[in-house]
Amino acid sequence: MDADQDERVVCSAKGCRADAAFAVVWNNPSIHTPDREKVWHACPDHRDSLAQHLDVRGFLTRVDPC
Repeated sequence: MDADQDERVVCSAKGCRADAAFAVVWNNPSIHTPDREKVWHACPDHRDSLAQHLDVRGFLTRVDPC
């Protein structure tokens, strides 16, 4: 098994160490090509706040379950 598959994915919110349940996918069109996708991982408690942060800036692409 690949070592990356064994690693725990944690929430990207500052100071949060909870298991991630969502992939918040985004792209900053002023610096990324349209096909480039960046991902923040989110626990259920931070899913909405991370997505909203990106959405108000026009960066949010979608939110997927992990």
